[in-house]
Amino acid sequence: MQNDTVKKLVKNGAIWAFIVFQLVFFEVAGQWWSLSDSAFMDADNMLLLLKQSAPIGIIAIGMTVVMINGNIDLSVGATYALAGIVMLDSMNWPFMEAMGDAAIPLAWLFALVTGCVLGLINGVVVWKTGVDAFIVTLGAMLGYRGLVFMYNGENPTYHLNWTMVDIAEADILGLQTPAIVFLAVVLIVWLVMTRTVHGRNAYAIGDNREAAVNAGIRVGPHFVLNFVLIGFLAALSAVAFYSGSGSVNPNDGMLFELWAITAVVLGGTKLTGGRGSIIGTLGGVIAIQLLRKGLGHIGADTETVNLVIGTILIAVLFLDRQLNRKGAEELKV
Repeated sequence: MQNDTVKKLVKNGAIWAFIVFQLVFFEVAGQWWSLSDSAFMDADNMLLLLKQSAPIGIIAIGMTVVMINGNIDLSVGATYALAGIVMLDSMNWPFMEAMGDAAIPLAWLFALVTGCVLGLINGVVVWKTGVDAFIVTLGAMLGYRGLVFMYNGENPTYHLNWTMVDIAEADILGLQTPAIVFLAVVLIVWLVMTRTVHGRNAYAIGDNREAAVNAGIRVGPHFVLNFVLIGFLAALSAVAFYSGSGSVNPNDGMLFELWAITAVVLGGTKLTGGRGSIIGTLGGVIAIQLLRKGLGHIGADTETVNLVIGTILIAVLFLDRQLNRKGAEELKV
């Protein structure tokens, strides 16, 4: 029992130890290689890092729930772009223009409903057809991206509302709105996963779906609810980001699903389901953003950043598999 507790602490703490290592490394390395005079661990730099983490981070929290469930969602990037387009384009509709700034909450609502509907479609198809979520959401990714291009061709969709920008750039104790939304999502979903029956059921289904069915858990509706959740969070991420930028390009959100999955796996969630944590994913998101920002701080190009992150992900998956294999062999003995 004591060994299991130690192993759990090591797994949960590994990502945070990695973050501390990065902070120290880039702070020291930056003194020699950085082109900037500012310190890497400058307070403003760290607050900006949290804001920059928000778009992927909000989606990664939803991806964590879905992956704990034993599923995956590859359509979140397209959902993110489509929700952003709906939000900004709706501000140009005649009745919305007539409402002035009062239309802003309605535009946000349209975007969030769009995300929920797309997530609902994914969940219902996975439930009713029994087709693996990877295949369903891969098709949805292509289909939803097609809707993005059909909506406004290859042209960007834009609407710059300064009231909306002010809300998006509001500052509380140095944290801007996207960072605040990200942290709020982390807290709320963490409470759901650790303090509610729905959270316990998610782990049970991911660990052993057949046993969950035999225990009376309604697996299909549970899947649907979690796909709606990740669709909602992808749209919420779009709302938080595009309220400030005011412009959506058709290619926005591409590879978001891969970045989100990478953050979730780095945070300790199993690809096969049944294990993972929201706090671990928070660490995974921060670790990735630190790598991207830190390597840029010392002059590395984008290709180098992607190579390093990919290598680390492969190493984490390998180590995780070795640990699981060793644990399985111990159980056999």
